Amino acid sequence: MIPPDEISPGLVVQGFTPPVSLKDFRLIAFDMDSTLINIECVDEIAAAAGKKDEVAAITEAAMRGEIEDYKESLRQRVALLKGVPVQHLEDVYSKRLQFNPGAEKLVKACKAAGLKVLLVSGGFTFFTDRIRERLDVDYSRSNVLEISDGKLTGRMVDQPWGDICDGVEKRKILLETCGWLGISPRKAIAMGDGANDLPMMAEAGLSVAYHAKPKVREQAMVAINEGGLDRLLEVVN
Repeated sequence: MIPPDEISPGLVVQGFTPPVSLKDFRLIAFDMDSTLINIECVDEIAAAAGKKDEVAAITEAAMRGEIEDYKESLRQRVALLKGVPVQHLEDVYSKRLQFNPGAEKLVKACKAAGLKVLLVSGGFTFFTDRIRERLDVDYSRSNVLEISDGKLTGRMVDQPWGDICDGVEKRKILLETCGWLGISPRKAIAMGDGANDLPMMAEAGLSVAYHAKPKVREQAMVAINEGGLDRLLEVVN
């Protein structure tokens, strides 16, 4: 193992010697909340119910890997959203959600190099569907919030692939996507910030932590601790 090396301020690599080429890869998988975008959507939705602090505390513990059962932690958080009007989700999307710096540049560079893009999130299709369209993302997987009479019910909807997109499901969809493309997972890049991203990051040929929790930074091959997502292009170009 090559020891960690801060090749420039806030950019750490370990386990390989950069640079490598984007053309060496065929797929890049992004987490959404706090990676591709600037917020944790579930926390912002909870603000409408006056429960942001309570929900955010669970989110933080889950992302740090302090809660082993991610699915149960998400069910607990979503239950606290019962009664929130769908309009509030629209407000979160239009007023609070932004791409993190460098997101569009990095996605465009990957697409130009011939990579497919996978958006895989423990968040919700209400947001991932919109992000997928805006960034021309090829594949996505996330959770569906149940809605009745224009309000959240506090539950999620089961999907054909399963119930909740957690770390296990993120790993599964990364491997399935590689299978669809006929490539080895070593030809994939996986980028995230929380403990539920570690299973897919462990399978990828290149794992990238973005402003991540300590556990994730320690295990990633690249850690972007300062600056935007496009700093990956300093080591993979």
